[in-house]
Amino acid sequence: MKTLLKLAFLTGLGTVAWKSWHDWRAKDGDDDRGAAGSSGVIRDAGPAEQHVDEKDWDLVDEQSDESFPASDPPANFRGVA
Repeated sequence: MKTLLKLAFLTGLGTVAWKSWHDWRAKDGDDDRGAAGSSGVIRDAGPAEQHVDEKDWDLVDEQSDESFPASDPPANFRGVA
């Protein structure tokens, strides 16, 4: 019984420590969750952000990259413009 009480106390102490650390980290600006309902931090669009040569970057790549957080791909069936 004493072992169970010690375990419960240590678990509670660890939970309080983790919550305090998490709140402290959020105040420092390291929290990247974003506003409620958002996807968090989103990178910039473009070939430089994808580490692709600009000569290999076509219209379909650009449209797909600009629609990144969305679930639907661009409706471009022509291929390269």
